[in-house]
Order: sequence, then structure tokens, then C-alpha cells
Amino acid sequence: MTDTATGGATETSATSGLDFVRQIVAEDRQAGKHQGRVHTRFPPEPNGFLHIGHAKSMCLNFGLATEHGGLCNLRMDDTNPTTESVEYVRAIEDDVRWLGFDWGDRFVHASDYFDQLHNFALQLIRAGHAYVCDLRGSQVSEYRGLWNEPGRNSPNRDRTVEENLDLFARMRAGEFEDGARSLRAKIDMASPNMNMRDPAIYRIRRVPHYRTGDAWCIYPMYDFTHPLSDALEGITYSLCTLEFEDHRPLYDWFLHHVDVPAQPQQIEFARLNLSYTVLSKRKLLELVEEGHVAGWDDPRMPTLVGLRRRGYTPAAIRDFCDRIGVAKSNSRIAVAQLEDSVRQDLNQHVPRVLGVLRPIKVVIENYPEGQVEHLEAVNNPEDETMGTRRLPFSRELYVEQSDFREDPPRKYFRLAPGREVRLRYAYFITCREAVKDPETGEVVELRCTYDPETRGGYAPDGRKVRGTIHWVSAAHAVQAEVRLYDHLFAKLNPENVDEGGDYKDALNPSSLETLTRCQVEPSLVGAEPGSRYQFERTGYFCVDADSREGRLVVNRTVTLRDAWARIEKAQASGQPAT
Repeated sequence: MTDTATGGATETSATSGLDFVRQIVAEDRQAGKHQGRVHTRFPPEPNGFLHIGHAKSMCLNFGLATEHGGLCNLRMDDTNPTTESVEYVRAIEDDVRWLGFDWGDRFVHASDYFDQLHNFALQLIRAGHAYVCDLRGSQVSEYRGLWNEPGRNSPNRDRTVEENLDLFARMRAGEFEDGARSLRAKIDMASPNMNMRDPAIYRIRRVPHYRTGDAWCIYPMYDFTHPLSDALEGITYSLCTLEFEDHRPLYDWFLHHVDVPAQPQQIEFARLNLSYTVLSKRKLLELVEEGHVAGWDDPRMPTLVGLRRRGYTPAAIRDFCDRIGVAKSNSRIAVAQLEDSVRQDLNQHVPRVLGVLRPIKVVIENYPEGQVEHLEAVNNPEDETMGTRRLPFSRELYVEQSDFREDPPRKYFRLAPGREVRLRYAYFITCREAVKDPETGEVVELRCTYDPETRGGYAPDGRKVRGTIHWVSAAHAVQAEVRLYDHLFAKLNPENVDEGGDYKDALNPSSLETLTRCQVEPSLVGAEPGSRYQFERTGYFCVDADSREGRLVVNRTVTLRDAWARIEKAQASGQPAT
């Protein structure tokens, strides 16, 4: 895998410009394969919440079907009752819908096919292609051999058809304990492909299934279930990630050794690997269970519920998946590409507001006490239809602590003693005095004056200021708790650990900073959870589900880049702010 921050180039055909998967499908349709049908499936296992890697698969499977007027099934791969639950099923349904995809009436489960899969297993036994094996887990591994040396046949490999049918029926009846026996395909213990060395088809597991209850005590294995479920559903293209490339011969073997109504084709593509992120459901579950995050929906998590809570949009995620493309080889994609898609979408569609994260009070000494003005502010300069809003302005304001320096460095164009700046949408103000705490020496208040002729942020005499800062009226401000999220991991590739290390050693101790004294403009009163905003000069934010009446909690979705720098440059040249 290429470990870069700029990966994701799409492999294309020189003639078509399509990625390699779409090229295969286009050529198949032209040749009349599958009668021109395109039928895909998205088959998650309901043992956890979906993450951004699943979004890439969703976009490919549902997108390919839509492009060709075909169908895409949503199938729960629910053959392991020890880890699966209805909670995960419902969460998967919600995530697929949220991302914008519709499976119609094609919501299916592998467990729907348990009877048919059992019959397929009987077919293999009767044809001499499967046998009941008494070896237990460690013995099976020992007999399988190594990649560079052949395995050994199980002592039970030559049981008669009658013996195997009898033992399999007794497995089904619950006569044997867990792990005592398994049903294995009889293929080739000398195969260079380890997956073909008599893989297990059924194992004994006395665990109730969330759908079938205690009806079964034997459950089919994934490699057996998947191709046959595809065939039963009439799937034409089984799209999966590269780790299943070595499983494709087994996928095809099962299809050719039982009587199935269709012959789907497995095609492998590169999975998503994202910088500063882990995308293993097992590891994500560990993070949740060990308390490293607040849950599956923690906004630092790459799960779709986490990204949704952080303020990511379905359109941004789909755009990201489209931009990184579909490749044949693994690479590491920069998380900055995902963040850029989010910025581009939010920039077009969310309203601007003023919010001060680390407030310091400003008193405008020559502004009339008790007076309140309402100034006009643009809701979104990218969308005129969003209109304007009215901002209250008064004698006492809050500004960012970082917008004042008592001893400013070179090229610092914000507030400092004797310096004039523009308040966004308001007036020019000049700092006259910094009031300090007598005990700590910390600046706690700024005394300023304003020029009443500069209402709206422009001077009639044509004078210019280099800095523009945001503010909120102290008398009208709404206090908010703001959670500033950063990458969950501090290492580009958290899974690339030193010997004896652990991916959790790369956790970022600064992945969450909570600010409790933030002040935002009054338009956010009553903002619903999930509402998104751009805090001007600061970033994009989303109202969190923890908000309730009297308590506003806001998550930072993503930071701004240089948008405000461009605004300041335009204003410095005398152009209107945009």
C-alpha cells in the first residue's frame, strides 16, 4: 500500500475514462452478459456501526446500479449470532438512508437463506464435495500447513457420504458441543491458496440468533454464505475490497458445485485507508468499550453516526467518495481531502453567524449607554436567496482574546493599544486602554472608542484599516459550550506500530477541547440539534444532540482555511467584504 497523503488516483481506461469497475460493467453490457442487467448488493455484517469506508462501498454499489438503471440490495450478513444485534441492523438502515440511498423492497438477510444454504450443504455432501471433520480449531490450523508448504488431509476426509450425512444431521440436531465438529469443503489441501485448503462451511455454535432464535445451532461460514446468497438474489456483480481477492477462487468454486440460479462475478477494489484514522470495526469497538471515546457516535469516530453528529453532510461524503475514485491498489488518502469536501459543501449551504470562542469584553466608551442598534448581516454570500439577518449592537461587546495583543508582532493587524480595526458589519473601533486583573496581570477588558461615521464597516473619508474582527453584543449573547474536535490519532498511520506497541498508543490526547464560556449571536437561540453554521473567521459548527432548552452545545465540524484571509485582503484594498 502506498502510504501517502495524496493517494486515491482513479485507474481509468484510456478509451472510456471510466474506472476499472465501470469499464468491466460497460464491456459486459455491450457483450450482452447477464442480459445487460446490473444488480449489486451492499452486504454489511450487523456487528457494529458503519464507517466512512463503508460509505465508499455504498457509493460504488448503489451508484453503479443507478447509473445503469439497475438494482442494489441491502443485505445483512448475519451468520455470526455472537456479535450481531437488531440495534446494529437499525443503525445500518438509518445510515444507508441518511447517505441518500434506497434499496426499495430489497432488504434481505443472509439468515433468510438458512434453509436453502443447508440444502446446498447437503448437495455438496451427496456429491462427495464436503465432509464432517472432527478436528478442533488448533488442529485444523496445524493440518492446514503454511503458505510455502502443503497441508495434510484430515483423518476424516474420506468418510462415506452416508457417514457425513448422518453426522451433519446430528450436528443440526444439536447432538455435539460447540467446536466438536465442522462441515468442510473437500477441495485441495496442497493448494497454494490457503483459502482452498478444505475450508469450513458450517460450525456448531449454540447461540440464539437475533432473527431465528434457537432454530439453529449450526451456522454457515461467510465464504460459503456470500456467493450463494448473491446467486439466490440474482446479483450480477459482487463488489468487495482487495482482501477478498484470494477468496475469489473459493467464491467461484461454491457457485460451480451447487445448483444455483445465477453466476455472479466477484470484482475487488481498493478499500479506503484514511490518514490519522483506523477503519477496523473490531478496533472501533475496542475504543468504545474501553472508554477512549464516548460511543459509536462520538464526533471523533469515523463512523457515519459520528460524522453526522460532528456536522458532516451526506453530500460531502458522497463527493469525497467520488473524488477519491475506485482503484485497483491500496493507498492512504489524506483526511484533508474529506475535510475539503465538507468545507466545499457547507460553504455553499450553511448560514454565517458570529461566535466568540474565547471571549474578552470590549467597552465602547463613546457609545451611548442603553442604546441598541440592529445591523444588517449577510447570511451566506454564496447564496443570495438566504437573505440577511439583523445583529444587535450595543456599548459592551465580546471579541476573541486572540484578536488583541498588547505588544503586537509585525504584520498583526487586529486590536492593539492605539490601533483601529473594523468590526464585521458594524463600525471602526480604536483600542484606548487594556484593563488588567490586578492580581494576575491578565487583560480582562478593553476600553475602546468608535467612529459613528463608519456604520456598516466603511469610512466615508476613504481611510482603510487592515484588520476585521468578529464580535457579539454582550447584552444579547447566548452562552454556549463548544467542543473543538481534532484527529482522534496523532499518527498518520495509527496501525503502523512498533513491535510490542498498540494502535491505541497513537491516540491524540488533544483530540477534544471543551470551551464552556463561548458567546454566540442570539439567532442561535432554539437552534435544533443537527443545525449547521459557519462561525465567521473560526470554522464550521453543528449543534449537538446534548443541547436542550437553556443549554447550547456546539461541535466544531471542520476549521476554515484561508477564506477569511481573502476577505481581509479584499477589504484592505477597499473592496466590499464578501
